[in-house]
Amino acid sequence: MNNKKVFVFGIDCFEPSLVFDEWRKELPNLSSLMEQGAWGKMESTLPPITVPAWTSMMTSKDPGQLGFYGFRNRKSYGYEELYFANGAYVKEKTLWQILSRNRLTSIVLSVPQSYPPKPINGIMAGCFLTPDKSGVWTYPESVAKEIDFAAGGDYIIDVKEFRTDNKDELLKQIYEMTKRRFMVVRDFVKSKEWDFFVFVEMGVDRIHHAFWRYHDKNHRLYEKGHKYEFAIRDYYIYLDNEIGSVLKMLDDDTVVFVVSDHGAQTMVGAICVNEFFRKEEMLKLKTEPQKQQKLKTADIDWKKTLCWGEGGYYSRIFMNVEGREPEGIIPKNEYEKVRDQIKEKLENLGDEKGNPIGTKVYKPEEIYRDVKNIPPDLIVFFGNLNWRSAGSVGGGKIHTFENDTGPDDANHAQYGLFIMKGKGVKA
Repeated sequence: MNNKKVFVFGIDCFEPSLVFDEWRKELPNLSSLMEQGAWGKMESTLPPITVPAWTSMMTSKDPGQLGFYGFRNRKSYGYEELYFANGAYVKEKTLWQILSRNRLTSIVLSVPQSYPPKPINGIMAGCFLTPDKSGVWTYPESVAKEIDFAAGGDYIIDVKEFRTDNKDELLKQIYEMTKRRFMVVRDFVKSKEWDFFVFVEMGVDRIHHAFWRYHDKNHRLYEKGHKYEFAIRDYYIYLDNEIGSVLKMLDDDTVVFVVSDHGAQTMVGAICVNEFFRKEEMLKLKTEPQKQQKLKTADIDWKKTLCWGEGGYYSRIFMNVEGREPEGIIPKNEYEKVRDQIKEKLENLGDEKGNPIGTKVYKPEEIYRDVKNIPPDLIVFFGNLNWRSAGSVGGGKIHTFENDTGPDDANHAQYGLFIMKGKGVKA
């Protein structure tokens, strides 16, 4: 293929079943790309999380090779708080860095982990990990004003808070963010020189987490006829129109991709992983919590603790190993035996009625080509991601249907989507 340009629509959390099946006839621009090109489900990383999935896509390196296993990771084998893996922790060459070395020009807008921005041959705007725009969030720094101007005055990095009960305000924010981002995309497609253009829209992810209960008839909180029943569908239709507005500006020599980092599915509830470990006498606290609260490592009695877990869409389990952690108690020669015992207990943990849920537990060295930095000892998909992990302690419940980090209806699904259209691409 001797194509001149490549354009990538990155849509965070775009769900293939909705695009390819349920709403295909209502998405004419995406349907047209599919009819003219190649398309299908695309398997995400393990775990299928925004960080590290986008960086895996843009580097061809798995999470183990990248050395971070989600948003939050261990800096050392101590018991300190985890660090957030922003762009400063990406050591592998990204696609746009490789292109820059070959004198090709890239425009990179809001691709996770592009904050803090790094020098490239072209333009970069920071992703949703950007804390705010008071610091340097673009490369070159001078382009920030131009991006804001093209966005109608203020380029929105992300919605303020998607785990909220104020759904009207959130919906308004999602549409406004998407509208302004596409204003910049259209402006830069037309006014800038580029060989490679990639941007990531976060609106789909935000609307899935906040409105999935109104969309999915199988969700326990679904209400037929609710005013938000078609909120996700209507946004997909709006997004398809925005995509179409950019497609009209691209010539036939441009290869077009539409990709997502993972999909979406109903979240049944949450497993309080540390409450489970307490019940199994694998985690001991210094004092009994008076209410449900965040687990703080300072509250753990390490002399009587084998392991602890982190909350999130999946769980990372860390073991307290002798000679590795400061107060480790698991003998090194029993590490694998204890790890297998923890794995088995987690896999056998059922729902609130004891029914099997199909939890999947992974050992990092078995799923990655390399294991850099400090991986979790185990990676857990409760109910194969139908359940999330709650890291909090207190209250005694192992199963909960209230999210400990705020309202959230959806979990990530293992498969995102892939559409590719251009000269030389067989339909």
